[in-house]
Amino acid sequence: MIARKELLFQIALHLLVFLFYSYDRYHPGVDFHEVVFFLTYVLAAAVINYYLMPKFLYQKKYWAFFGSVLLVIATLILLEELVLEQILFPGTRRASRFPGVFYSLAEVVPVMAILSGFKFGWDALQKQRQIDELETTVKESELQFLRSQINPHFLFNNLNNLYSYALENSPKTPEIILEMSGVLRYMLYECKEDYVPLKKEVEQLGNFIKLSKLQIEERGNVRFTSDKIKSDYKIAPLILIVFIENAFKHSQSGQSSDIEIEVGLRQDKNKLELSCRNNYKPADGMDSVAKGIGLQNVKKRLQLLYPGKHKLVITEKDNQFVVILTMELEKA
Repeated sequence: MIARKELLFQIALHLLVFLFYSYDRYHPGVDFHEVVFFLTYVLAAAVINYYLMPKFLYQKKYWAFFGSVLLVIATLILLEELVLEQILFPGTRRASRFPGVFYSLAEVVPVMAILSGFKFGWDALQKQRQIDELETTVKESELQFLRSQINPHFLFNNLNNLYSYALENSPKTPEIILEMSGVLRYMLYECKEDYVPLKKEVEQLGNFIKLSKLQIEERGNVRFTSDKIKSDYKIAPLILIVFIENAFKHSQSGQSSDIEIEVGLRQDKNKLELSCRNNYKPADGMDSVAKGIGLQNVKKRLQLLYPGKHKLVITEKDNQFVVILTMELEKA
């Protein structure tokens, strides 16, 4: 069944083509035979557009399609030569068959090409729209999946630490639970939108660093600075936190002292730069810190959310892991 928009488009197209077909500066007006001939073209075009195209062309049966189109055109010309012209122009030169074939061919082919060509173009646009919608749906589903991995990743890392503090009856256990609940509340309830205010994200970033810093205690130093952060910009949530979580996780792996973690945020107009540096001590059986699940996740999210608008440089040398991320943000 033809959709409403397509029906209106086809009606407008047929009226426009008919005006050009019937226009004659030396003979204004519309003749009856022009209406009859054009109606046969419309019928033939409908056969091509709504039967032959779906049945053959879109099924990649090209020879069958072009053969069927030639058959339709030949049938249309024979109808004009043997029936319509004999009825409408009896006893005139136009009713003679051989010269009339070329005359009919010159009329039929351009009109059919326009009517069928626009139908093919319409179908191509609709197909592209469906592809775009499908790509958007897949992109949204992939982003939701990637974001859903963050909460379990965060919980797994922090619950292990909380368990060890609880076993030791550490007085910091209640404070850790309180800080962790605040960060989780933000992750679960305030990050449902595609983008959040930059100020809010930076604030929660500070809370997360405070929570993670409790686990280091006197074993090292943690520095966090944020410079000229503006409130009128937005950012995709839970992107920056992955790099910082990675820094804390791998600084503590195999390293009981001299932990050094430095995080800096700097904004210049719409460009935000995150720098994150941490030291680590290699441990047997530990994969490169640049190959963690969290980092692969955030790289994919950056590709989906900021294509061509971010630059991520990760270096790992001399037991130092450095991340420099530059992003182009949009105003809220």
